Amino acid sequence: MTTTDPTTPRYPTSLGTSTATEINLLGHDLAGDLMGKVGFGELAFWLVAMRRPSPGELRVFESVLVALADHGFTPTAIAARVTYLSAPDSLQGAIAAGLLGGGSRFLGVTEDCGQFLHTALNAHEGPLPATEEEWDQMALDAIARQKKLGKHVPGLGHPNHKDGDPRTPVLIGIATEEGLRGPHLRLFEAIGRMSERGVGRALPLNGAGVCGAALADLGLPVELLRGFALLARCAGLLGQIAEERRNPIAHDIYMSVDRNAVYVDPDTTADPAH
Repeated sequence: MTTTDPTTPRYPTSLGTSTATEINLLGHDLAGDLMGKVGFGELAFWLVAMRRPSPGELRVFESVLVALADHGFTPTAIAARVTYLSAPDSLQGAIAAGLLGGGSRFLGVTEDCGQFLHTALNAHEGPLPATEEEWDQMALDAIARQKKLGKHVPGLGHPNHKDGDPRTPVLIGIATEEGLRGPHLRLFEAIGRMSERGVGRALPLNGAGVCGAALADLGLPVELLRGFALLARCAGLLGQIAEERRNPIAHDIYMSVDRNAVYVDPDTTADPAH
């Protein structure tokens, strides 16, 4: 009979454990039960939610990952490429540099929007709206509270997609098809409709924001939504670095900035171009 020494420290986990002969993950044999049978997106969802997603949830979740993976030469991509130029021996450093740029303007909007919507829904008293007009009023109230705090409404506006982010209607459509267009998405849509009245000008709903709304409707913790955006962008940054190896541009970026740098006397406000 084997007994456990009560003085031996124990570190409980519901994630991964291993012995000399096996690896277990989420209560399953990694090699026998999961490899080749569970996709990475499903596993990522499962690791956080502690439950397997339904097929519909997985479709919405992976659509979010695809939507956030890459968006061209954003600051995150440029940071990764330039870091790789400086330290080609540190792939992890280049990817980390890009991920560290995920904040309130890029990528972090996913979490900011999810939390904003979640807070607005929790502040609502009584049953959820039953009509579009009631959702619109809730949206106006949420916008007004945000403005009173002196904060921008996350998920509104985009530096490039002034007439509408192409990802937004597609993700809403996928969630609708899967029966997962929940209260966060409904409120987010209403905020888009009410932006002109609430903010003073009509602004498009951006892709990062709709991703936050969709993830919140899946029941994922709103405090961790930025993590899913970073998970998606990690794949995009790896692609950026792979392209940098094939077709380098980071040196041109560096030289363009360096060769066009102009000294400005800190005691003068004169435009250095004149």
